[in-house]
Amino acid sequence: MSSDSSPHRPLPAPLDRPLRLGVLISGGGTTLFNFLAQREAGRLDVEIPIVIASRSGCGGVPRARAAGLSVEVIRPKEYESTRAFSEAVFNRMDAARVDLVTTAGFLSLLEIPDAWRHRVMNIHPALIPSFCGKGFYGHHVHEAVIARGAKVSGCTVHFADNEYDAGPIILQRCVPVLDDDSPESLAARVFVAECEAYPEAIRLFAAGRLEVEGRRTRILP
Repeated sequence: MSSDSSPHRPLPAPLDRPLRLGVLISGGGTTLFNFLAQREAGRLDVEIPIVIASRSGCGGVPRARAAGLSVEVIRPKEYESTRAFSEAVFNRMDAARVDLVTTAGFLSLLEIPDAWRHRVMNIHPALIPSFCGKGFYGHHVHEAVIARGAKVSGCTVHFADNEYDAGPIILQRCVPVLDDDSPESLAARVFVAECEAYPEAIRLFAAGRLEVEGRRTRILP
């Protein structure tokens, strides 16, 4: 991510049209389908012109195609480097005229071009900077939270940069960790929070209410 500390708005003004959302998946697509449910309920004004999957066998691919979405598979192992893989992903996003890229259970590291700085969002199933970074994904996160005896967990929506879970935080939501929680029960509680937090962050982006200064994101009135 650039070291420029001057305030930067990801979009210059509120949009007067649906936000064009690109979605990256590696699994079953539950976050993607939350976006579709939110759109159907009138709570998320988006179009999804492209979904990119990093694995051809992930369950989200046939589900997304059955929902009428355009889905492409771009596999990291077919490219010589992370940079080459990332260029392929963002070239497709450019071609689809996407405003914002969202990672939705996407497990491959990306190198984000300067033109896409603060235009790529990720959600992490814990309260960054705790239980995050390389190796902390899916059930590994919830297992670590329970093993440490944490009393709260939650989710964090942040702008992605070129490190795992290190970009400017947009918003966070907390959930309790119960004494009898399993990783599965905690994951289910966190996912409820994710289903609210991620669409809210996307709405703030579309409204032009996010301003990034250094590693901090301010939510404007």
